[in-house]
Amino acid sequence: MKKITCSLALLTIFSISLSCSSCSNDKDNPADPGTVTDPVETNDPNSSYTPAFAGQTRISGVKTNTSFQGVVITSALANPWGVKMLPDGRLLITEKAGQMRIVTTEGVVSNPITGLPAVNASGQGGLLGLCLDPDFASNKMIYWVFSESTTGGNNTAVAKGKLSADEKTIEGATVIYRAKPANPSNLHYGGRILFDKTGNLVVSTGERSVLETRPLAQSVASGLGKIIRLTKEGQPASGNPVFTGTGALPELYSIGHRNPQGLAIHPVTGEIWESEHGPRGGDEINRLKAGANFGWPTITYGIEYSGEKVGAGIQQQSGMEQPVYYWDPVVSPSGMTFYTGTRVPEWENNLFIGALSGMHIVRLAIENNKVVGEERLLASENQRFRDITQGSDGALYAVTDQGRLYKIDKK
Repeated sequence: MKKITCSLALLTIFSISLSCSSCSNDKDNPADPGTVTDPVETNDPNSSYTPAFAGQTRISGVKTNTSFQGVVITSALANPWGVKMLPDGRLLITEKAGQMRIVTTEGVVSNPITGLPAVNASGQGGLLGLCLDPDFASNKMIYWVFSESTTGGNNTAVAKGKLSADEKTIEGATVIYRAKPANPSNLHYGGRILFDKTGNLVVSTGERSVLETRPLAQSVASGLGKIIRLTKEGQPASGNPVFTGTGALPELYSIGHRNPQGLAIHPVTGEIWESEHGPRGGDEINRLKAGANFGWPTITYGIEYSGEKVGAGIQQQSGMEQPVYYWDPVVSPSGMTFYTGTRVPEWENNLFIGALSGMHIVRLAIENNKVVGEERLLASENQRFRDITQGSDGALYAVTDQGRLYKIDKK
């Protein structure tokens, strides 16, 4: 196969996104994403739903030409859920049961860091996503999401605390936000967290799965099924959109989400992108917009696990956003990151997503906010990839439900 160029043949393949006009100025031309292949998904979809635009699903495949490898650094973790690199190059990792550990790039795993609040690790709950304060090098502050048992059931909760000088405990751990209402369900907590370009926290919350709470994804008076934007103290961030409706919460950034397990900031635009689990089909990649409604459960490209339609079985409605990309059948997208390294040129500004049921790492080549190619990495490893981050060394690091930590880099 030929690499992607501005040839007429490949313009046909990528008619949705590439044009010779983009090649008129080299500095505007994105990196060559690799060799074009057939779409990576070959299984039949669960539904006969039609995408809203060309390239919204089953885009052409691309293959990385640079030689790279995924190396297991350690297999000694227990259900790791979140991974972030510390300033010195070591990795801070959460484990579902409630532990936080530091792991070196040589695979040395620390003892559990103490001082964290108790988690309810049943079902899909536990100690979930984490992020470091932008000033972590001086203040040692860490923020994390966890499932908390409380009156009425469980909450998606956000906490913060200071890593002690000896790195053995979290000092002053404090819960700063709870997504309400609580519910006995132990599913769909969401659970990712990051700092945006303004220094505020962005948190994803799930709608908790059960039919009782599912409609709350559309309720502006509920914290379920939302993207939340907070100060470091857990208060609504200034500049948040104003939603209309009785009891509208000031912390809301966007609504209409199902189970969003991935958040990442685009390295060029600074916009926040999100990954979200659908039911049978309808996994989504969304480019978040302040005040937007992303549709769940009113619109979806998925169907119920029973095979029935979700609600009215519609995929588009005025006032509701379309996903940038979706999968049917599902890959179960979880943690994700944009690649800003230079060691693998084809990956420049590409989005990498851990796939759970898909058991691979998704690579999406993106141009002008549209997906122009998809690749499946490390599929032969048969691992449920839960989270992925980029290290200060330019390599990617990914954790799996089976307890592995991978380093993915040029050979």
